[in-house]
Amino acid sequence: MQKHLYILTGGSRGMGLAIAQQLLHPDHALICISRQANDTLAAHAKQADASLSQWTQDLSDGASASERLGHWLQQQGPAPWRSATLINNAGAIPPIAPLSQAHPQDLAQALRVGLEAPMQLCARFLGATEHWPLPRKVLNISSGLGRKAMASQAAYCAAKAGMDHFTRCLALDEALKPHGAKVCSLAPGVIDTDMQVQLRSAPSTAFPDQARFVQLQEKGLLTSPQEAARQVLAFLNRPEFGQNPIGDVRD
Repeated sequence: MQKHLYILTGGSRGMGLAIAQQLLHPDHALICISRQANDTLAAHAKQADASLSQWTQDLSDGASASERLGHWLQQQGPAPWRSATLINNAGAIPPIAPLSQAHPQDLAQALRVGLEAPMQLCARFLGATEHWPLPRKVLNISSGLGRKAMASQAAYCAAKAGMDHFTRCLALDEALKPHGAKVCSLAPGVIDTDMQVQLRSAPSTAFPDQARFVQLQEKGLLTSPQEAARQVLAFLNRPEFGQNPIGDVRD
């Protein structure tokens, strides 16, 4: 029986883990690409009789991850699949500080994981599946900070802004093809994840917006990872997905 193929980065924790859990279904085949495998996810896959592969891969080396993905897709071919979807969810936030105080290695890590790897994975995914006669989608998980500048967040904002813009370019590329993929860079809202803990814990002297993130938690304005995952997957399944290369679950 043909299955829907999903490739997800950063599926071992946070919203990525919630997305992975919600994609576990007998009709789906899920590949999670993360630095570490998640034993709980593996157990859930067994209970759900779902196909799950966890590739342990450091996405700061996006070239290796994308080459592995491209080779695997070429070996598989289109026959086993009803559709193919890439979800670039992994991201990295460096120590919170003004750019003048940032360490070059931290900046490189954030940009490699948050921008370079998604571009490389998109390139290999779309190149390897270009002639597959089935629906293909790319969902890049962006952020409101890719569309609004924030002090002490230069690397993260730059990575997400770059993701938005390369998705716009990608949409133009795919629109010229007879069976081009549908692509979108999606802001998932404000989610109660480890990133929020990092933002709330930053010293206000280094992060002027720290108090705002504390208030978001205190006022109960954060979305749970499970609810955010539900909203993201609902957006992915909208009939109009891909008509606009930039989206927000709150729209």
